[in-house]
Amino acid sequence: MPKRKDLKCILIIGSGPIIIGQACEFDYSGSQSLRSLREDGVETILINSNPATIMTDPSMADHVYLKPLTTKSIIEILKAHPNIDAVLPTMGGQTALNLCIEADEKGIWKDFGVEIIGVDIDAINITEDREKFRVLLQKIGIPVAPSKTATSYLKGKEVAQEFGFPLVIRPSFTLGGTGASFVHKKEDFDTLLTRGLEASPIHEVLIDKALLGWKEYELELLRDKNDNVVIICTIENMDPMGVHTGDSITVAPAMTLSDTAFQRMRDMAIKMMRSIGDFAGGCNVQFAVSPDEKEDIIAIEINPRVSRSSALASKATGYPIAKIASKLALGYTLDELDNQITGSTSALFEPTLDYVIVKIPRWNFDKFEGSDRTLGLQMKSVGEVMGIGRSFQEALHKATQSLEIKRNGLGADGKGYKDYDKIIEKLTNPSWDRVFVIYDAIQMGIPLSRIYDITKIDMWFLKQYEELHFLEKEISSYSIESLPKDLLLEAKQKGFADRQIAHMLDCWESEVYKKREELGVKRIYKLVDTCAAEFKAQTPYYYSTFEDEIETADGQRYLDNESKVNDKKKIVVLGSGPNRIGQGIEFDYCCVHGVLAAAECGYETIMINCNPETVSTDFDTADKLYFEPVFWEHIYDIIRHEKPEGVIVQLGGQTALKLAEKLDKYGINIIGTSFESLDLAEDRGSFSTLLKANDIPYPEFGVAETAEEALKLSDHLNFPILVRPSYVLGGQGMKIVINKEELEEHVVDLLRKIPNNKLLLDHYLDGAIEAEADAICDGENVYIIGIMEHIEPCGIHSGDSNATLPPFNLGEFVLQQIKDHTHKIALALNTVGLINIQFAIKDDVVYIIEANPRASRTVPFIAKAYGEPYVNYATKVMLGEKKIADFEFKPKLNGYAIKQPVFSFNKFPNVNKNLGPEMKSTGEGILFIESLKDDQFYELYTRRKMYLSK
Repeated sequence: MPKRKDLKCILIIGSGPIIIGQACEFDYSGSQSLRSLREDGVETILINSNPATIMTDPSMADHVYLKPLTTKSIIEILKAHPNIDAVLPTMGGQTALNLCIEADEKGIWKDFGVEIIGVDIDAINITEDREKFRVLLQKIGIPVAPSKTATSYLKGKEVAQEFGFPLVIRPSFTLGGTGASFVHKKEDFDTLLTRGLEASPIHEVLIDKALLGWKEYELELLRDKNDNVVIICTIENMDPMGVHTGDSITVAPAMTLSDTAFQRMRDMAIKMMRSIGDFAGGCNVQFAVSPDEKEDIIAIEINPRVSRSSALASKATGYPIAKIASKLALGYTLDELDNQITGSTSALFEPTLDYVIVKIPRWNFDKFEGSDRTLGLQMKSVGEVMGIGRSFQEALHKATQSLEIKRNGLGADGKGYKDYDKIIEKLTNPSWDRVFVIYDAIQMGIPLSRIYDITKIDMWFLKQYEELHFLEKEISSYSIESLPKDLLLEAKQKGFADRQIAHMLDCWESEVYKKREELGVKRIYKLVDTCAAEFKAQTPYYYSTFEDEIETADGQRYLDNESKVNDKKKIVVLGSGPNRIGQGIEFDYCCVHGVLAAAECGYETIMINCNPETVSTDFDTADKLYFEPVFWEHIYDIIRHEKPEGVIVQLGGQTALKLAEKLDKYGINIIGTSFESLDLAEDRGSFSTLLKANDIPYPEFGVAETAEEALKLSDHLNFPILVRPSYVLGGQGMKIVINKEELEEHVVDLLRKIPNNKLLLDHYLDGAIEAEADAICDGENVYIIGIMEHIEPCGIHSGDSNATLPPFNLGEFVLQQIKDHTHKIALALNTVGLINIQFAIKDDVVYIIEANPRASRTVPFIAKAYGEPYVNYATKVMLGEKKIADFEFKPKLNGYAIKQPVFSFNKFPNVNKNLGPEMKSTGEGILFIESLKDDQFYELYTRRKMYLSK
């Protein structure tokens, strides 16, 4: 093996807190990389400031530094570990690359004799510096869009005059399209040019002729030191040029690319990768293709690191890109490494797909009131989902069912747009729901040629939509009794959910399910196998589909189900679906630890999730992975197939919790806290009765279902009043109102957005201190894992507050009340597992704001701060394997840990940045301080009331 013997200790730079444009795909790639290096006996040292990730778990690296990502921290680590031989910066996104460059410019790597592996500094500079990149491509004969660089306002004006409009402005050295924009008319140019120059750290922009309407493709490549190159995946963007790839619906394999154009694109990508430097590692290359028969290809950009798309490509193909890229950085060559899915082919074997994957981004515009909701060059999505199916239509439907936006798929749910002008406007200005609007347009009878003219989405995709529409029309002419089997099978093969079919037939979802059972239209499972079943796959990574029965020569009929069930005891863990504000990577962290703990207790573990960016959907995290929507129909079929002992819902955030009622109704065992207790905590009336019975104070409140009831309540609640809908996460729709006009306006708006919802009105404790506690309860004993005090006052969502562990100015009397209340509530709710309780403290009285008997956002933070595996303990308690008394708790923390929220407001320039009861942060960092005299604490404390918005 030509693995380098001199690389014994490697520093990996993580990506820091999650922001729009850089999410948990780097937790996934970083975790995979660390495991890959340790397999080879390399000592690993990690720097990353994000407490919510698996990557920063103490078990992942030999030394984990939860420090700010600065050159100062890098120097501290290099001094503490003089044995570090090399740094691998390609696993932590743009943040890691930028820090690596800064350290290089300051001569830090040179001073400490540290080599950069996995990429060349020259490669980063060439690919990030738009002008150098353009010159290089021209030199090697790769076509590029006509473009020029501007480093000043005046130069930019000259370029615009030369090219004419529309134009694209792209700043150098930025991530997620920050500061990039389309300029359609002269009047907007000055503002957008200034924004671009300011966004670039070197104040440089590339101005190029806009390739509006061209098709966009991405290729994922790996190269070893012998210059072998493999192309892992070709991804086609359904949205044409003009929408950032992170905000585009993407499809793999490419659907509308001719073979000759694909071969040309491959050759160009390999030539580009070879020309940017002599390094072993991964690359992502983007191309634009003209939408005519000539299929002219123009290179857009190349990123010499793992990216969001490489996480997607890994999940789409089952080929672990980050893992292999790390091995290549150590000196291995592709032909020496195994493909871990087949176990029998080498990593030099290019994956082939016999299924289709569709990725759809997930947005959170409702959190940014007044934001520009159209999609463009600057990425705005906060997460993504992936659907796997045997056809594009099935994968598209599964992806739309995974989004958790109260849609059951495309159409057939009564929620489509019916207004012609609205549909045309949404098609013209790409919007977050355009994937649904295309279907609405076809239903309305707008011709495909018109939809194509407006959107420039390839006609092949539009025809796929049209077929779905025709099928819906045909099914609608039948009743549930008369629907023929072949039509029902076709609908299921094209991804329609039972709920949608029920909508078409005007019957209940359960009747469609029963009809499927009677006719033998059953969901079966196929392996994701990297090589179109040419070689046997070894890994249990499945997706569902529908097939006709196979008939053997002797007349036997059967369905080919590749997911074989054994007789081991099984546990299902429901994942948390797509990332969004209010439910992020911290729940994936909890799910992964839940899976590992269940495995330690001897169970076969089954993971159900649809988020391609996460560690939970890695092919070797659970014993079996079902890459499926966390959507009732899919879950129920998996449970019926696998027959587990039970399902864990309290680790997957609100996504999993929302399914508890259905599971309970269908007699499926919920592991840990029962549905009754979960429901009791959510139902404000019953919960306050419980608090009253236990003599625990809570703010005065009332429940209203109409604006009339709310106004009546306000007479005796007294303003300010906190209004919130029930059963929501991340404070969705919460607001503090200070008079009747505001109250009426907000209640009317809420009931329009969330019909039939019970609204809770609390008297808001103005000026109160907010605190929260997380605890584990086994039904008899309670252990509080952490009490945190918020630096910001009560009224700012706990996810947006700087939370300090342990509290910094709560007296013994107040702390005792918090402890007593936590014990009483956890036991009164019959909690088995985790619980999070939030408190408001006013005049030394501790009031209860809410209790959630589930994993919370703060659990990973407390686990990292104290160095204790609390989710592991809680899962063992849920499974009944252990009691609180069986654990030896030894929390270690010198000084204080502060959970610091991180916001992505820069993506929405005109949005009100005030904070309130609705959560807006996209991620968090952890800050350790030795004492309250620390300057950083002092600064946070002095600013604490600045943002409170009522």
